[in-house]
This record gives sequence, structure tokens and C-alpha cells, in this order.
Amino acid sequence: MERPKARLGLAIVASPLEVGADQAPELLARAKEVLGGVELYPYETPVTDVRDAVKAGRYFYERRVHAICIVAASWFEDYLVLDVLEECDVPVLLWARPGMETGSLCGTQQLGFLLKQLSKPYKMLYDELDSPSARRKLSSFASAAALRYRLRRARIGYIGHRVEGMTETTGHELALKKLFGPRIVGIDTHVLLERASQVQDEAVREKWEEIKRQVGKVTCTDEAGMESLRFYRALKSLIEEKMLDAVAVGCYPYLMGKVCLAASLLGEEGVPLACEGDVNGALGMLMLTRLSGSPVHNTDFLDPIPEEDAIVFSHCGSGAFSLAESPSQITLAPVRLMGRGLCCLFPARPGPVTLVNIVPTLDGYKMGVLFGEALRTEMVFPGNPLKVRFESDHREVLSWIAEEGLGHHWMAAYGDFREELSDLAGMVGCEFVMM
Repeated sequence: MERPKARLGLAIVASPLEVGADQAPELLARAKEVLGGVELYPYETPVTDVRDAVKAGRYFYERRVHAICIVAASWFEDYLVLDVLEECDVPVLLWARPGMETGSLCGTQQLGFLLKQLSKPYKMLYDELDSPSARRKLSSFASAAALRYRLRRARIGYIGHRVEGMTETTGHELALKKLFGPRIVGIDTHVLLERASQVQDEAVREKWEEIKRQVGKVTCTDEAGMESLRFYRALKSLIEEKMLDAVAVGCYPYLMGKVCLAASLLGEEGVPLACEGDVNGALGMLMLTRLSGSPVHNTDFLDPIPEEDAIVFSHCGSGAFSLAESPSQITLAPVRLMGRGLCCLFPARPGPVTLVNIVPTLDGYKMGVLFGEALRTEMVFPGNPLKVRFESDHREVLSWIAEEGLGHHWMAAYGDFREELSDLAGMVGCEFVMM
């Protein structure tokens, strides 16, 4: 699974009379040199009048850019960028360059006012083009815009129903579509059961033997393993048929131990599966999967370990194998509580992690984000325990979650994606909180 690059349009704007306008070609050449990490689509002519603006916008639209970077060589008329956006309405990064007489900063400030009033997503930078910190901010903004683009075209399968008494997992279908973009595709549990029942043992036996060779230990039965692969094949056929990008399965309690291996395998294939019918969790997993280009953890916020000032997160054992530090640590065993079926048990590998919790509100959605360091851990819980130490004391983390009214399902990706998630929330109008 690879993290796709963001497609970024680039235009230099100027007003011919102003100081610095003559440097526009030089700025374009410099920007093309230093703006890496994205698929860059520069408009080769400085935008100085309406005709240029319309042509630039159409050029960007034809290339389906995810965002546009506007570099101000000098002061410029704000309507130039509006005309670009009429042709290609995507988030805008406004880049003002230092220079007392250029008016570059004045131009971007006046445009910021206009974009804010028109509810157009944007971000402003003020720095030299070769500034590492500014380029990092540009990269994060472009990644968020690319994620926004892909989410708007995504579909999340919702199989069965959420857990009774777990209201936070309720999908606010219209708000989810309006803000983030994915369409919810409802699928009756009976459809999944019927498809799984049609898969013959011979169709999955070889795959089961292969999986057993990949892990350290197997304590479940071969029958449970092949049943799990029948559900994997059934889910995969539904995903392909309905063009799904993520899935939420109402597994608790009747499908516990039946879809855990499927979640692990699908996660490696870039299709996250959230358990307990948590559509909002599936959305969070999809976001982190696309940002990281890797499988992500689906967890409950379980319990602090006070002596280590750390907090353990885990679900029953549906993590992708690559989330383990070593294949030898993976055990395929019956699922807890039910003592049947198959789940994938291993301690999560260490490293920096970003955790996200998404919950519905009366008028939309709220996203909470945490960042910490995952520590090596023993099997302190029969699942995929992820032990995280945060910069804040664990009691402060608990208090913050309670005060913000966040939920208990936290999705975790390796890496730091705080800025991308903040940028995305700003682009789509989702309430955002971060500790």
C-alpha cells in the first residue's frame, strides 16, 4: 500500500504596476525547484489579468488538482484568485513573500478576508519559498486537500447495526456526507452470512495453511480459521461489488471471532474494517489509512498504567499483521468473552502515533486528536494492546476527553498527522479539538 501524492496546482499572481511583479517568472522557477513531495502542476504564465485567471483555473481543473498554491509576487487584485476558483473550486494555500514594498502580504491578507467570507477553505503562509517549515505546512495542507478529495468519492459499507447502548458510534449519515463526503452503503447481515456460507472449504484451505506459516502460534481450530476466511472472501466480494473504501461490521456479539481475521487481511490491502458497527470509527480509520499509506489500529481506550504514565488502547484482536513488531509475536486464538472463532493477538509495535476519535453531534461531527509515543508492551490485554505515553499526564488526558465529550473508540496510525487532520477539519467545517 502506497500513500498517493497530492496533486497541487501552482500559480504566481501579480499586478503589473507593483514592485516585485517583474520577479514573477523567477519566483515560478524557484517554486518549481523547491516544492517537492507533491505532484506539482505549475501554470507557466504569471496571472495578472482576468484572462490569465480563467485559463489558469481551467488548466488546474483539467488536471484535477486537489489544492492550489498561490504565490504573490506583489500586491494583486483579489478577484484574480476568485476567477481561478470559479473554474477549479479547491482549497487554496496563499503564500506571501517578505518584502516591504512588494505588497505581497497586503494582497494575501485582503484575499484571506474575501475567502473567509465566502467560506472557501484556505491557509496562509508568510515566508521565503525555500523555508523548510513553510514547505512542511504546504505539504500537510496539500495532503489534507488530497484526503478531502478522496473522501468525497468514498463509500463506507455498514453491515448490520451498531452495538445497542453504544450511542457514540451512531452514524450521522447526512452530516457525514455533507462534511466529509463518504456515502454510507447499508448491507444486511443476512447478505454477508449468505455469501460466507457459499464459500467452500477447498477454496480457502490453501490460504489458511499459508496464514498459519506467517505467525508465531496458532491455538484456534482449523475449522475456525477456514470459517474466518469464508467471511473474508464474502466481505471482499461485497467490497468489490459495491466499490467500498472501508467497512463497519456489527460484530458484537454474534460475529465475534468470525470477522477479525478478515479485518486484519483487509487492513493490509488498504480497506479498513471497524468493528461493533462503528461507522464513525470506519471513517477515522479510512482517514488515517489514506494519510499514512499503512494499516491502522482500531481500539478502545482501555485503562492507564499509572506507574508508567501510559494508557493502553486495544480491541479484541483484528489488527493487521504489519502492526506487530514481529510475526513471531502473533497468535491466532479464540476471541475473548466468547471462547470461539479466531482473532489475531499481538502487542502493537512501538513508535510515534496519532490517535483520532470522531463522534456525531446534534449539528454535525466532532474530531478529537491525540499524539504520543507507543511503547513496547507485553500482552496486557488479549487483543492488540497499544501502550501510549503522552506529553500530558494520563490523568490530564482522561480529564480532557471527558470535558470534550469524546468517545472511547480511538483509531491510531504510526506517524504525526496532527496538522493534516487539523487542516482537513478546517476545510470541511468539522469541530476539531486536540491535546
